[in-house]
Amino acid sequence: MKRIYLIAVAALSIAGSACNKYVDTPLPKTELVSELVFTTDKTATAAVVGVYSEMNGFNYQFPNVLVNFLPAMGADELYYYTTFATFDVFKNNALLPSSQYVLTMWTQPYYYIYNANACIEGLQAATGLTESLRKQLLGESYFLRAFYHFYLVNLYGDVPLITSTHYETTSLQPRAKTSQVYETIVSDLKQAKELMNDAYPSGNRVRPNKAVATAMLARVYLYLHQWQAAETEASEVISNNNYALLSNLNQVFLGNSKEALWQLQPVNISGGRNTWEGFTATPATATSTPLYRLDSTLAAAFEPGDARKANWTGSRTLSTGATVYFPYKYKIRTNTAGVTEYSMVMRLAEQYLVRAEARAQQDKLSDARADLDTLRHRALLTSLPETLDKDGVLLAVEQERRVELFTEWGHRWLDLKRTQRADAVLGARKGTNWQSKDTLYPIPADAIKSNPHLTQNDY
Repeated sequence: MKRIYLIAVAALSIAGSACNKYVDTPLPKTELVSELVFTTDKTATAAVVGVYSEMNGFNYQFPNVLVNFLPAMGADELYYYTTFATFDVFKNNALLPSSQYVLTMWTQPYYYIYNANACIEGLQAATGLTESLRKQLLGESYFLRAFYHFYLVNLYGDVPLITSTHYETTSLQPRAKTSQVYETIVSDLKQAKELMNDAYPSGNRVRPNKAVATAMLARVYLYLHQWQAAETEASEVISNNNYALLSNLNQVFLGNSKEALWQLQPVNISGGRNTWEGFTATPATATSTPLYRLDSTLAAAFEPGDARKANWTGSRTLSTGATVYFPYKYKIRTNTAGVTEYSMVMRLAEQYLVRAEARAQQDKLSDARADLDTLRHRALLTSLPETLDKDGVLLAVEQERRVELFTEWGHRWLDLKRTQRADAVLGARKGTNWQSKDTLYPIPADAIKSNPHLTQNDY
């Protein structure tokens, strides 16, 4: 349990600078503290919550800038303004096992999985905790394990399935079949949904609850082509009165907005930072040119009058006369007004898109259009034509996902891959830089070096 102790301490240290702390309870100061972490409600909570603090404590981590921007560069959403080899390999789909962020995108999810497993083992053995709290914390831990396995299996394909902290075994684990990883993901999410409460455990939306597990199940079932199950889970979230689409698009990414299912609370706010995404992508001044720019095809993909382009993108006119756009869902680079924006992980709009696609796949075309029109009307667009056939509705789903979820958690990259549209879309956009095998990241060289049972993807 020593790792859990260290994470809990780190969480307390980082959270101490935040406006609303994840955790307010110090851990006992003793050499034997690692054995005491799961003996009281307060310290057990600190252990689990410490994972969230670590997820968002520093810039260019998997759960903030990297997962939002790197897959977007690999797709047709984003690019860095100038030549920069570390990012160019993503933009040009030329990843190597030695690429810096190929390793980070592998090691950090496994780091969080290890900590989730440590929490699961500690909570399963705990006897002195309030039972309702123990169940909630255990549910959060199962959710986190499923959440990160989901991203690993979608970025790398077959991956080691890690469900314990026994290093002697896990460090030499071979790659499990994607189907096996998904079976565990579904099982973990079902357990999380059963264990977690309807209410958010901390009052705000920075820790998962039952609805978050339900929403993640809906997404997973969609990826597994289990259309009815995806529709059922998404409908459960959509019908929950705790959530609503916001008519003011500039309020969506505020902390604890009613559209948010799960957010990461800013915990490192020195200098007036809010989110790392806003700090990284928002130009420093009104005349500064943006470092991260939207692909021209994405900027052109918005229909005339789409409020999402007006509210969620910014623009600058260069000295050449060209206009470039940048992601502007997060407005704050730094300010002196305190923390108002939180990093969005999951939100309600995705559930409408999940349900629309699941319904279309079941030939419920009018219902699918209704879900899409809900988002379109919010964006001040007209309804879709009633004459759209199934293929037309599915293309409309792809379009709405593109302009709704851009630069959020790799959705566009994963969507093109799972729908087998990557070759058609990215082949046309990337030219000779694109090959079908580029849909999977290579396994990091360091991982293969330390684990001889791992095999490499074709890259």
